[in-house]
Amino acid sequence: MARRPTRLRSRPFAEALLEWYDANKRDLPWRRTKDPYAIWLSEVMLQQTTVKAVEPRWRRFLQRWPTLRDLARAPLADVLHEWTGLGYYARARNMHRAAVQAGDALPCSYSELLKLPGLGEYTAAAVASIAHGERVPLVDANAGRVLARVYTIGEEINSAAGKKKLRAHAEALVPAARPGDFNQALMELGAMICTPRDPSCPICPVATECAAFRSATQAQYPCIKAKEKMSGVREAAVVLRDADQRVLVLLRGSSGSFANMWELPRVVVEKDEEPPDAAVRAMRELADLRVKCGRELLVVRHTVMRSNITLHVVEASCVRIRKTIVPSRHVEARWVSLGEWGRLPKSITQERVRKALQRLNEE
Repeated sequence: MARRPTRLRSRPFAEALLEWYDANKRDLPWRRTKDPYAIWLSEVMLQQTTVKAVEPRWRRFLQRWPTLRDLARAPLADVLHEWTGLGYYARARNMHRAAVQAGDALPCSYSELLKLPGLGEYTAAAVASIAHGERVPLVDANAGRVLARVYTIGEEINSAAGKKKLRAHAEALVPAARPGDFNQALMELGAMICTPRDPSCPICPVATECAAFRSATQAQYPCIKAKEKMSGVREAAVVLRDADQRVLVLLRGSSGSFANMWELPRVVVEKDEEPPDAAVRAMRELADLRVKCGRELLVVRHTVMRSNITLHVVEASCVRIRKTIVPSRHVEARWVSLGEWGRLPKSITQERVRKALQRLNEE
């Protein structure tokens, strides 16, 4: 029979950690509120994004939509535009869906929060423990690293078995009093002291409880499953202008990584195909337009999921421009100035392209 995580030392562990946290925690704006909506927003923004980048954007978002009801009433396009630069736009779409579903207030309990779109175990536990004081564990990458060292967990912590073991240990440690502060303290310890390389063990408040420290094996933990190799992808995007120098942009549908966002017509460049040829194919397939390609204006490199993408932005011309375009794979087509495009929701890569086109126009 599997052994249950021990709780014999959980009380001194929690006390020592909270005492350290009270004296050393970073003064972050979302730690000065108990508003579930504001806390939820911070946790969503902080996923895959640095604290430095999130702080001003969190404030700006709350200034624009101060309450959950305000967010629910906002057009999705406005929310996506406000999210520009933060990446991982599914977060914004799910937040908007959850706000619409929740109505005036988020649920108070972990189990009810899990029923909202986009709120997984981590986000639901964050809101429940920090805003409402529910005793539920909260394990992010930083907290997982701490636990892996404290308990010398041999499983890969990003595997199903490893995640299950981390959660069990975290659940055994969370105290009934101040569970939200404890969860934040555990993550803070991983961010500031128990770092991936060269952890500051001599000043760690729970070093005496750490099995890896006692055995001098800190560098061996955590065990992490190797990531899949990145693949290289080439894409071609087309800059097609009408007589008024407006560019053609297309609106993606409501599914996929860049759902509900505007972009230049673009396709994957096939093997043994050159970007100008792909650009001609893009306009034929996406907008039923026959074009001639001109110069390559710029090349943008970026990463999406497990793909390193090289985006070739190609200028094109058309003998006869149609004002009304019926796209084949997109929801809508629109001729816009670069300034108008700037006010539409788009990915950070498309915004980079837009700004580069503006600079080229000014030269």
